[in-house]
Amino acid sequence: MALEPLYSINVVCCNCEHQFSTSRVRPSFKKAVRTDADFCAYYNNENPDYYVVRVCPKCGFASTEHSTERLSDVQKKQFAEKIGKRWIERDYSGHRDWEIALETYKLALLCAQTIGEKDRIIASLLHHIAWLYRYKGDEEQEQRFLKYCLDSYIRVYELEGVGANNARLLYLIGELHRRTGDYHQAVKWFSRVINDKNIVDSAMIHASREQWGVLRQEMLDKRMELPGEMNPA
Repeated sequence: MALEPLYSINVVCCNCEHQFSTSRVRPSFKKAVRTDADFCAYYNNENPDYYVVRVCPKCGFASTEHSTERLSDVQKKQFAEKIGKRWIERDYSGHRDWEIALETYKLALLCAQTIGEKDRIIASLLHHIAWLYRYKGDEEQEQRFLKYCLDSYIRVYELEGVGANNARLLYLIGELHRRTGDYHQAVKWFSRVINDKNIVDSAMIHASREQWGVLRQEMLDKRMELPGEMNPA
């Protein structure tokens, strides 16, 4: 008997402590057919990204496995006033289509902004929403959310600085600058990954070199003047 792609896990709500069921995609079904340079993945079957957000059916608080584990009294009050008191109980377990996935992400974003969640979490939610619009070919909305996401990633960088584990963050900031058309800023951020001797993440250094090449060709195609560091020595 063939395995179903979805399975259920039990989660305890970090706001009201209600236990509820939410769906996940089995690891054996998570093989992407292709992945974009900013890590947006495409799947033939169930898309695991559709199931990242967990929504408590009782109170409506939406989060991910990386979100704050338990809300403070102040955060609970903020959530209750802005979202909770208007919540109508509904269940997001089981299969999700694109519309439901988008609904859960936007609810999670609203919850995260309401309680003052970490910038990394907010940036990730914004990035996933941009990917959802990319799946639909809605470039206007994709660009809108990529720009919001980029602003959040830059705030993370400003708060955390360049640590040994931040090569992926720097690379993403460069790639999102490229995708939103700010090529000169993209050059600067890719250059940081490639040239900073403290960065030893070979995968991100390689990815930055690759996207540097893509970026250079895009600028040549558009007859844009190349920054000095992009000209051949």
